[in-house]
Amino acid sequence: MRKNIKISVAAAAVTALALGATACGTASDPAAKSADGKVDTSKPLVVAASPTPHADILNYVKKELADKAGLKLEVKEFTDYVLPNTATQSGEVDANFFQHKPYLDDFNKKQKTDIVPVVNVELEPLALYSKKVKDLKDLKAGQTVAVPNDTTNEGRALHLLADNGVIVLKDGVGTDAKLSDIKDKKGLNFQDLEAATLPRALDQVDAAVINGNYAIEADLKPAKDSLVIEKADGNPYANFLAVKKGNEKDPRVEKLAKLLNSDEVKKFIAAKYNGAVVPAFGAVK
Repeated sequence: MRKNIKISVAAAAVTALALGATACGTASDPAAKSADGKVDTSKPLVVAASPTPHADILNYVKKELADKAGLKLEVKEFTDYVLPNTATQSGEVDANFFQHKPYLDDFNKKQKTDIVPVVNVELEPLALYSKKVKDLKDLKAGQTVAVPNDTTNEGRALHLLADNGVIVLKDGVGTDAKLSDIKDKKGLNFQDLEAATLPRALDQVDAAVINGNYAIEADLKPAKDSLVIEKADGNPYANFLAVKKGNEKDPRVEKLAKLLNSDEVKKFIAAKYNGAVVPAFGAVK
């Protein structure tokens, strides 16, 4: 998930107005409920998503799987990471698919929202790439490693490096680790750069930690091209389907959750993204 995307206030307002005008009849909206207060399952499930890979995956489900499962699905694309949550909280959409747990926890705390995860779907693993060294052991003192500069991804990058012996972090450092939390740089130099610029920075630095979604755009293949890559098992940065608390048992949400964790979706992710996105099925803790 790219956390560093910015949009103008005006653009946000236009998007919010457009969404409010077109997403009527969601589960949180009375128009989507029958006379006895139950969810009207004949209404489409409206899901907010960022374009890649989230909307791609949802549109695959919509085209290939939803009809057979008796699910009407509508996908609303967003290019920021605020409006999908605020729209879910307000009931303008039924659910969203774009974020991981550390981001959602921070958002709920700061925005006083109560959005909850439903089911993990995929992970966009960070990986370390280089055009100058062929193996992790070839990184030497004096060389420069670039990492993302936003809070979530910088911490992820530093833990990836620490887990693989490239650096040593101070004891007790959490997911929000910063460059100042490195206890032993082992002679390496570090630059923190905007995540989107890191693929281009590979020509100027000796190695760089790059997000999976930016790797896709730069035609990097994590499984083949990386020196080291995040593991999917137990990874706290899996992206998931999320809803406003209380809507987890909406039958349409349950159907979508099942489809997103299907073998068909697993095969779609593997075929389309070549390791830049990997399945992360399982309950969110």
